[in-house]
Amino acid sequence: MNIGDISKATGLPAKTIRYYEEIGLIRPARGANGYRHFSETDLHNLTFLGRARSLGFSIEECRALLALYTDKARASADVKEIARTHLAQIDAKILELQAMRATLADLMAACAGDHRPDCPILKGLAGEP
Repeated sequence: MNIGDISKATGLPAKTIRYYEEIGLIRPARGANGYRHFSETDLHNLTFLGRARSLGFSIEECRALLALYTDKARASADVKEIARTHLAQIDAKILELQAMRATLADLMAACAGDHRPDCPILKGLAGEP
């Protein structure tokens, strides 16, 4: 498969696939003409990477997960630890977003939203009481 074919098959943009190659996540074969040739293994690995990235795993987490994915002697505990750490990061981000939402909702509730120039939202953003 060429890069256009693999892009269609995985749903990943060609630019992303080239980037993954550049940073060593994948290593497609090269023909005599220098063009990339993607194998079924490359297809599976890129599909795996796309799914992992869609779940918010970082590039380095994806690198570790991909190494475990291809290691048939892996311990599932290693995979679970990466997932557990990532889930804790997601939970922390959710708490942060909930706090941001509550603050913004309070500021909006305090604003009359009328023709007057006084605006509690702007005061709150400026750090004024």
